[in-house]
Amino acid sequence: MRTKAELERAIRSGGRAVLIINTRSRRGRRLFASARRRLAAGVALAAVFPVPDPVELGSVFRTALALRPDLIIVGGGDGTLKEAAGHLVHRDVALGVLPLGTTNNFARSLGLPLRLAGAAGVIRHGKVADVDAGLVGTAADAVTGDAVAGEVFANMVSLGMSVAVAERASAGLKRVIGRSAYALTALHRMPMHQPFHATIRTADHAFDFVTHQLNIANGAHHSGRLIARDAGPDDRRLAVYRLGDKSRHRLAGATLRHIFAGHRRSLDEAAFITTREVHVETDPPLPVDVDGEIRGLTPVTVTLLPNALRVLVPLDFLDT
Repeated sequence: MRTKAELERAIRSGGRAVLIINTRSRRGRRLFASARRRLAAGVALAAVFPVPDPVELGSVFRTALALRPDLIIVGGGDGTLKEAAGHLVHRDVALGVLPLGTTNNFARSLGLPLRLAGAAGVIRHGKVADVDAGLVGTAADAVTGDAVAGEVFANMVSLGMSVAVAERASAGLKRVIGRSAYALTALHRMPMHQPFHATIRTADHAFDFVTHQLNIANGAHHSGRLIARDAGPDDRRLAVYRLGDKSRHRLAGATLRHIFAGHRRSLDEAAFITTREVHVETDPPLPVDVDGEIRGLTPVTVTLLPNALRVLVPLDFLDT
């Protein structure tokens, strides 16, 4: 494994780069040609893969890695970047991000510009940083006996109200109004959503509560908003937090507080549980959202993978 400086020098001296764009993402199809043109001005693209069906992403990443690239540039939303993280963790390859999705939470956590021109500029002139990833394993994964079995994610694992919203927010609505589609869908679903009982276990503590929403964050953003002022994708900790309790009104209040006051909060507050591994059980068992993709049911164990992913970030990104 090369040092970050060595990998960066390889990229800047004409190293092999591959471009993968999910053309089903919110802006992927519309901006594909422009992204390719902007990158070609400063990056030697050995291969370009437009992917119209996200089901094909796994095989495309395997094909790209067989080319032994120094850099894989990925255009899409959080679900696409989750797929990228699963293939690139612990590899001597840098990930370049073009945020072309709806909320772009992981890109925001990296401090990336959300406009194509700015994000392409970071790929051409940014630096290589090591950031954390996460691993979520279900009971089905555990029976394999494989210590690394499960789903790698970049930003967040969540369950509860957000899963109902993600399942029902239409692709057409997201294309038209962006992340506001989630808020409108949540308003429609909230009156019928049922609370659940959750048991959270870390190495040192156990917590029991009733809520409508539980999140386990590796990144710093949820729904496009900052979770806490000191949250980050390379802070070596998972942040576990719920929104409200069994009351729908308090769920709404906690969500509004998250939207408008997240940038003033700290992970040291009692509302957050910070850990490197957490086991979650719920009654009833619930679907688990992993960076926007439904992956199995609770119970789950979520583990931090520190410094597992190499990414291109702005020069002012604080790489700890």
